[in-house]
Amino acid sequence: MARPRSVDKHPAILGAALVEFGRRGVWATPTSAISRTAGVAEGTLFTYFASKALLTDALYRALKTELAGVMLADWPEAADPRTQFRHIWDRYVRWGVAHPGKLRVLAQLKVSDELSDESRAAGMAPFARLEAVAQECMRRGLVVERPIEFLGAMLT
Repeated sequence: MARPRSVDKHPAILGAALVEFGRRGVWATPTSAISRTAGVAEGTLFTYFASKALLTDALYRALKTELAGVMLADWPEAADPRTQFRHIWDRYVRWGVAHPGKLRVLAQLKVSDELSDESRAAGMAPFARLEAVAQECMRRGLVVERPIEFLGAMLT
């Protein structure tokens, strides 16, 4: 009979992956290093994540969800689009300064060919509101008009 999963091990493995990916790079990090840092057996890692690709997908989604939560916290709904855009930018910069390791790993994951299309879509879903604000700012001439992909790339 398989052992029940521990609620502590899942976040420990994700945290260890973040640390090791930041040190070694996402694709150069062996799962054994992640397991060691998490304090679990390598087989345990694969109980929670069937493959390294699924682990990286989960970490990407967690980081994008965290970043979106930070950027949308205390959202100035009644403010003009320029103020809303400034809110987005300020929150992004503060998060990046406070969490440079997360920003570094997120940047690596974002350009990876190994990330699943489903994870990319799930990671971008919370940012739909931010994209609408950026579009409105460009429409009003409040920011230089650029492809939305360019603005998205600026905000990892």
